Formats: sequence, structure tokens, C-alpha cells
Amino acid sequence: MVSLGIDIGSRTIKVAVLEDGHLKFSHVSDSSYDPMAIAHKLLEGLEYDSITATGYGRHNFKAHFDCPVISEIKAFGQGALFFFPETAAILDIGGQDTKTILLDASGRVSKFEMNDRCAAGTGRFMEIMANALHYTMTEFGKVARTAKSAEKISSMCTVFAESEVVSLINSGADREGVALGIHEAIASRALTMLGKLGDFKNLVFAGGVAYNPCMRQILAERLGIPILVPVDPQIVGAVGAALEGVGRLAS
Repeated sequence: MVSLGIDIGSRTIKVAVLEDGHLKFSHVSDSSYDPMAIAHKLLEGLEYDSITATGYGRHNFKAHFDCPVISEIKAFGQGALFFFPETAAILDIGGQDTKTILLDASGRVSKFEMNDRCAAGTGRFMEIMANALHYTMTEFGKVARTAKSAEKISSMCTVFAESEVVSLINSGADREGVALGIHEAIASRALTMLGKLGDFKNLVFAGGVAYNPCMRQILAERLGIPILVPVDPQIVGAVGAALEGVGRLAS
């Protein structure tokens, strides 16, 4: 039996296909201005017995494909366990929101926090800050690790933070130090959300920001626990949605 999961995010659309419990295919594409057209294109040529949607656009997708949907929280919980059966907590820093999830001993979601009303500290925020410093996203996390010290970033509002970065550079601040300061500010925001979950023994870091080596390093140092990152951290939600379909096929 083949189960497909699709995660319609604010910035990207992710597809994952599971066959007999194994990940057989995955793909990530920008959402663009017409996410349903992108979704149709991603599904072309794919064969599946079940399809399940999650993410921001899941209800819109359901209207087009008449398929079941599950919440992002449940999808990320299931997806993280697929990659790391020992998962205790999850941090997903996506394009426009941040989620923190705590799992109980049986792998069920016991608590979660979600920041989806402001882009501060998200992937989009990081893109804008990198652009303000004239770095690519690949460069951004690497150069931040080379800084001798971090410049303090006071505001997490995207508009004000961008102005603050420009002001710091114009006043002679070290560019790498500003980059590190931005990373520390984003990490502090995520750590505040994680702190509301209570204690946990490890953390699965998901979402596009999980590719960033500086963010991984800061989280590991601040938390003092293993930071587990899937090979492709962006498809965790899609895999979780596919697993939901596996359960339906088996029942």
C-alpha cells in the first residue's frame, strides 16, 4: 500500500510518499502565488492508495482533492517519530510560524506552543535579515559561526529589526557579529517557547531553518541535550500526513 502526504505550507509545499513503511519519494517546492497549481504539478505521475493533507493550505487542498486532513501539530509529531523513534520534543521553525511540541512516553502530543501571528523569528524573518546583510541563506549560518562576539539585536519585529541591522552596519558594527546577534535573538525566541513545554531529553529540529548550522549549534549549547535533525527537515509534516494515511489503509 502506498500513502502520500502533502504539507501545504506558507512558503513551500512538501510531498512525501511511504510504501510498506519506507520513505520512497519526497519533494519540496515553493508555494508560489498559486499553491494549488503547484500541488497539482507535484502530484503528476505519482501513484498512491491514500492521500492526506496538512499545513496552512490543507483545507483548500481538501476542497480540490476531497481528501482527509490532519493538523500540523499531529503531523509533525508523527513525522518526527518516523525519523527518530526516541523523539521527546519537536521544534519547527517554518517560513511564517514556529511550533514547539512535547510528546509523552507513548509518542502522543501532550503539549504544544505555536507562534503563527507574527513572522518574527521565522524562516522569512531570517531571509530578510540575511538579505539586509547581503548574505545568501547558505552563507548566513556559516559566517555567523565565525563571529568573535554577537551584536545585540533589540527588536524582533521584522521591520524594526531590519532598520536596526542597517543602523548597526552604518555605525561600523562587525557584519559577522550582527549575523550572530540575529541568530541568538531567533534562538532565544524559540527557547522561550520550548521552555513552556517543560523538561525533555532530546529535541527534533524540523523546518527549513534546521539546515542552518549556527542555529543548531546555539540550540545544542543552550539546551545541553541532543539536537536531532532529519536528513531533510522540511518534509517532517508531509511524512506525518502520509503516516496518517497508512493508519487508514490498515484499518
